[in-house]
Amino acid sequence: MITSYEEAINWIHGRLRLGVKPGLSRMEWMMERLGNPEEKIKAVHIGGTNGKGSTVTFLRNILQASGKTVGTFTSPYFEVFNERIAVNGEPVSDEEWFSLTQDIKRLADELEETELGGPTEFEVITAMMFHYFGNIRAVDFVLIEVGLGGRLDSTNIVVPLCTCITSIGLDHTAILGDTYEEIAFEKAGIIKESVPLIYCVKHAGAKQVIKETAESKHAAAYEVGVDPVVTPLDHGGHGESFLYQDSIQLTTRMNGLHQIENAAIAIKAAELVSGTDLSNEAIQKGVMDAYWPGRMETLSTRPLVIMDGAHNPEGIESLIATVKRKYNDKKVHLLFAAVSDKDTTGMIQQLDKLADEISFTTFDFPRAAKAEVLYEKSTHLNKRIVTADRWISEMKTKEDHLYLLTGSLYFLSSVYHEIKKIQTSEN
Repeated sequence: MITSYEEAINWIHGRLRLGVKPGLSRMEWMMERLGNPEEKIKAVHIGGTNGKGSTVTFLRNILQASGKTVGTFTSPYFEVFNERIAVNGEPVSDEEWFSLTQDIKRLADELEETELGGPTEFEVITAMMFHYFGNIRAVDFVLIEVGLGGRLDSTNIVVPLCTCITSIGLDHTAILGDTYEEIAFEKAGIIKESVPLIYCVKHAGAKQVIKETAESKHAAAYEVGVDPVVTPLDHGGHGESFLYQDSIQLTTRMNGLHQIENAAIAIKAAELVSGTDLSNEAIQKGVMDAYWPGRMETLSTRPLVIMDGAHNPEGIESLIATVKRKYNDKKVHLLFAAVSDKDTTGMIQQLDKLADEISFTTFDFPRAAKAEVLYEKSTHLNKRIVTADRWISEMKTKEDHLYLLTGSLYFLSSVYHEIKKIQTSEN
């Protein structure tokens, strides 16, 4: 018996003991007993290696600016667990989470006794999301972020209005495959029959897999850079400016050329689901308003402190490109922490070349890599092991220095409030 919100969240987190169990059978079982709520929503399904969360926030803000009510399902959470399910950016309340947990726990207990076995943490949360938006809180659109891969991800029971694939990179290789093509095959599993697709995939082999899958599913495919066309413009300071389809000039507060691509995916998706209801003004406002914590986020300007959840080699590559393009005149003090099942060697090799000083730490998380292990993988002449608190306390007010935190989003989340105190003290 669960009697409080705290007990509900503890029960949900307790499902982590079941690990990852790819497949849709448990979700289909639960959805049938809930009256198939996934069939009652108007969804956009967003997959990819990097950029999913940013694309969700661009699309949500664009649709909101056009007067729509928008539900979102994202992971992981950054500040509070309730962020996972939100309406117009506002997390579902503690009371609603408590009620959802009671509804789904009954099903989970029953499912546990079948040959299918009990649902995982992510399956439980996904079921809550579909139940909430399909049976409890009606909204105009639901933006659903894929959890892992795509083909066998628990979100893949939905048939959306359109599908987005943001990128393909070498992440979760133990589950999804060792090559770009194998991972693209898993990501392409969210493409549905005759449902339009927007994608931004750079690797030639992965792109071919995406295109062939779309063709086999008779899905109209829109490739960022071809249709829609995006042209970056010079933009001093934080954020980016660009032309969309050579007709609309847009500015975002989010740093990095990759964010222009994420915005383009979102704009095209908004056009597909909104039709003539979408104005240029709504697009401009939505792109400008979009904010996603921990993604090239400037937390302080004096000292200059930026955190970015680059948690795989492709993410690190984008981070480095942005730092060199915007902050090439600054000395970089870098703090890195990661989970142990990532390609930490590949990430550290890149970061060694960027940093003037590189520090390694760990954090309270079951899969967190030990700082000593990360330290040994670095060849930097100016490297060290330090606690996050110590590193934060050492930051000095120097205009020619950049203090950069990167790695696991779980790590960034754990130090976010401590770093934000710097920003608060400025005001």
